[in-house]
Amino acid sequence: MTATLEPVATPGATDHPDSRSRLVVIGNGMAGARAVEEILARGGAEKFAVTIFGEEPYGNYNRIMLSHVLAGEQTDDDIYLNALDWYEEHGVTLHAGVAITRIDRFAKAVIGSDGSITPYDTLIVATGSRAFIPDVPGMRTDDGALRDGVYAFRTIDDTRGMLARAARMTGEHNRAVVIGGGLLGLEAAHGLKHHGLEVVLVHSSDHLMNAQLSPEGGAILARKIRGLGIHVLTGARTTGVLHDGDDGPVTGVRLRDKENVPCDMIVVATGIRPEVTLAQSSGLDVERAILVDDRMRSLDDPDIYAVGECVQHRGEVYGLVAPLWEQAGVLADHLTGADPEAAYHGTRTATKLKVAGVDVTAMGLNAPERDDDEQVVFSEPRRGVYKSVIVREDKVIGATVLGDTRKVGFLTQAFDKGLPLPQDRVELLFDLGGPSEEAGVAELADDAQVCNCNGVSKGEIVASVRGGCRSLGAVMDATRAGKGCGSCKEMVGEIVDWACGGAADVDESASWYVPGVPLAKPELMAAIREQRLRSVSAVFAALAPQGAEDAKSKMGLASLLRMMWGADYVDERDARFINDRVHGNIQKDGTFSVVPQMKGGVTSPDQLRRIADVADKYRVPMVKCTGGQRIDLLGVRKEDLPAMWADLDMPSGFAYGKSFRTVKTCVGQEFCRFGTGDSTNLGIALESRFQGLESPAKIKLAVSGCPRNCAESLCKDVGVVAVEGGRWEIYVGGAAGAHIRKGDLLATVDDPEAVTRLSGRFIQYYRENATWLERTYAFVPRVGIEELRAIVVDDSQGLAAGLDARLQESVDAYVDPWAERAAPVTPGQFRTSLPLTVLPQVPDRGGETP
Repeated sequence: MTATLEPVATPGATDHPDSRSRLVVIGNGMAGARAVEEILARGGAEKFAVTIFGEEPYGNYNRIMLSHVLAGEQTDDDIYLNALDWYEEHGVTLHAGVAITRIDRFAKAVIGSDGSITPYDTLIVATGSRAFIPDVPGMRTDDGALRDGVYAFRTIDDTRGMLARAARMTGEHNRAVVIGGGLLGLEAAHGLKHHGLEVVLVHSSDHLMNAQLSPEGGAILARKIRGLGIHVLTGARTTGVLHDGDDGPVTGVRLRDKENVPCDMIVVATGIRPEVTLAQSSGLDVERAILVDDRMRSLDDPDIYAVGECVQHRGEVYGLVAPLWEQAGVLADHLTGADPEAAYHGTRTATKLKVAGVDVTAMGLNAPERDDDEQVVFSEPRRGVYKSVIVREDKVIGATVLGDTRKVGFLTQAFDKGLPLPQDRVELLFDLGGPSEEAGVAELADDAQVCNCNGVSKGEIVASVRGGCRSLGAVMDATRAGKGCGSCKEMVGEIVDWACGGAADVDESASWYVPGVPLAKPELMAAIREQRLRSVSAVFAALAPQGAEDAKSKMGLASLLRMMWGADYVDERDARFINDRVHGNIQKDGTFSVVPQMKGGVTSPDQLRRIADVADKYRVPMVKCTGGQRIDLLGVRKEDLPAMWADLDMPSGFAYGKSFRTVKTCVGQEFCRFGTGDSTNLGIALESRFQGLESPAKIKLAVSGCPRNCAESLCKDVGVVAVEGGRWEIYVGGAAGAHIRKGDLLATVDDPEAVTRLSGRFIQYYRENATWLERTYAFVPRVGIEELRAIVVDDSQGLAAGLDARLQESVDAYVDPWAERAAPVTPGQFRTSLPLTVLPQVPDRGGETP
């Protein structure tokens, strides 16, 4: 998900733009943002001027999905719930990257980490929770920071740090230890295993997920986890972190009564704690968390409310998402007056999860507590199936299901609603001549909660169908059901199909190139050419439903149009992401990264002198060599970019765009005694030809002068390797980032000219046929290497001449944006409106990845 919101100025204490009541929210996480959504949905925009402070420098994202990002199954962009433009569109002032350090309850104002003072009439505290890091010797350095190689697992930055370190861990130094065998620990271990690491899971309890599972269920889960190639040590308490020197990196963990485990990375997943430091220092009533009443109001200040994981209600503190949604709805009902009698009475939590690929459901007790409690158990360890139901006084008071989830819907309703139970208790676990799954869906009560992550009931799903949403995708967009952890998606689909009388529509939106225009890429391109649509706004006007513009579609459409029309494309500034507007890569602190082009990684003393002089002149905080054999100038202020470009007088390296990026080379036969081909000059020729080409996603190339592959050609989007006899092998679809894939051999050719021709033809076919943000490592296996070889090499479909011609048109249309943008296009293009603390969310962060 991308964002086009420019930084906004932080209002001072006297700013009050209108007569509406001032509502300030501390926390831009899932609870705080959801509370604002609920307030706006009840007409709150007319009553409140809403300001949100978020400590993280991003929009609101789905923290549940971080494990999918770690595993490489999704990207950062995929998990954003509200892009920064959402706040602007809804009139909400967001201060991203600004923490609140104090609440002045007497002046009714909050003080930000940037020195700002913001008054409020009503305050919502939604500070959430923080990762719990146990006080283990060696875990931290002398200054209290986590030691190099130790990571929590709570935020996007935590996840990015783990991914970056995993990418560097090779050979003998590729072991990671995960401390904690609960949900997060299992997900962390599963994700790291995807990156080829040896993973050891260390858990102090005698069985995994001991808070949810019985010992027998935990043992079966451990067997499944070991089957994934993850080492599991239970009953293993960590007593120390081994490290190299006082402030050196980790080298292992010390365990009580067990041998030390050497490692190069430690992930601590030992639970969370409510973040109540601010509330305590501000004098709010706090026990384990902030005490609130049934209206989510703090007990000792009628103008301060609290919601989410930082809240203690009737003695309970919730760490799951479903209670947060209920709390947000009650708070919104009360604040807006939509339902003054609304009250929160607590939540009976049923947890449905997919842990490391294994379905797990847990609710209530996991073992009997009284002599008269009944327990029905089925266990099949070989298949990884375990089911247990606890019954008291003919009511389900607990259930655990591992592996086979077909009865979860009924068990959840029996637990929540006290449904009558079959006298033959085995029917709680199996369908023995009972109703089919479809009938089971029909029997669900309308208020049965189907999506725990987003608090969506069966009735809401059915209502959305009756309102015109007749496909799974449409219902998910309308209700958010299935958009959390995804474990309920199958049941949502069953309900949609049942509500549609067994005739739910096929979800065509999955094939659309961008979400705002209902056309697949071939049809979209054909319509654009036929109607000669040369701007993003023209595409929306002609092809979008009711001509409505969609912010999430703009970046993809702009890229597609630039690829199709070249110099004839009509540029509209609001169609560009911030990186493309200023031709630099935005960093987490709001500064920018400047990466000049160095073709093939080759530079000169003159270029190096200019880079050094510019770095001194503009006080660049960091000068770094990138993975693409270039020099990255990091920490550049936005307003300095035009002058820096002029002083450098070097072409853009396009390190920020969804485009061709760079060609990595080795020195080849000119200097290397093993070289069999002139890789350097071929790399320079390829980079000169393809520089700046728009693409559905970034493209990276490499040329190696011999099969030793020093330029890592086998794991690039297009990789070229010199082999004996003066020949060259061309590989496509490789990757070595969050995904690891060896490229497929496209062709072996006799000369560099053939390399250039076939590489360009493949790139053009990919540009024209890949979906938006689809990397070549996904595109190549989707199409198939045999099919690609037939099209690109053998010209089986007669497409080669057209592909070559259209590529040449794009090459001829290339203009270096640094030369093109010598002066600002708009007065505010390079103007920063505040100290750099408010950030757009970053879809492709920092420099270059391998």
